[in-house]
Amino acid sequence: MENTPLTPDEFSAAVTSITSAFGDPTRRAIYLMVRQTGDGMTAAEVADKVELHANVARHHLEKLAAGGHLNVEIGRPHGGAGRPSKRYIASATEMRLEFPVRRDDLLGTLLGRALTRLPNDEAQSLAEEVGIEYGRALAHAMAPGDAQRSLEAAVGAVAEALTSHGFMAHAEGELSELRIVSEHCPFGQAAVEHPVLCAIDRGLVKGMLFGLHGERSPELAGSVPMGDTVCTTKV
Repeated sequence: MENTPLTPDEFSAAVTSITSAFGDPTRRAIYLMVRQTGDGMTAAEVADKVELHANVARHHLEKLAAGGHLNVEIGRPHGGAGRPSKRYIASATEMRLEFPVRRDDLLGTLLGRALTRLPNDEAQSLAEEVGIEYGRALAHAMAPGDAQRSLEAAVGAVAEALTSHGFMAHAEGELSELRIVSEHCPFGQAAVEHPVLCAIDRGLVKGMLFGLHGERSPELAGSVPMGDTVCTTKV
């Protein structure tokens, strides 16, 4: 199948994803340095090379990991004592505007129609289950074996990951009212015609939050299929 041109919304989502990860010159330099090593670097090694505090270096590395530009591997400390170390390795995925925000309307419509042939409760459950499984896989790639982030940090990482997948998402609100707002849906018109697809988004958020923070029950508070201008998920 030939690549189709990006729509304005898709292009905007792609630019948001890339600029979020690489708009900071320090972060760009860190990414290029990690990529050149081949076998990756720890936050301490990056901090030493670029003369940053380790926490600042870790923040940049986590942003790059949330966007899918770096993978994370957990190394066990010698002797089994102490906190496992994270090693950040450049992802093999090419950075192209066509990936991962390019939408296949035919596939989305086919999936939507297939789900609507099931009883609504069963279709919602199946769609959410698919999202949860994929969300957990994404969280594991971002922070394997580590579910210790604060809720605010986890929600921010989820929004970054969603943006890298074409949702153009951001986190807002305070601890008692945290929300993830998505200004673009990669399912496009298929989600408007088949709102059951929104359960996949809800599952993605639920799966990633479980892997990064712990058990949560996010709720869809508003969506484009419901007549809203954006999709909002309460955490």
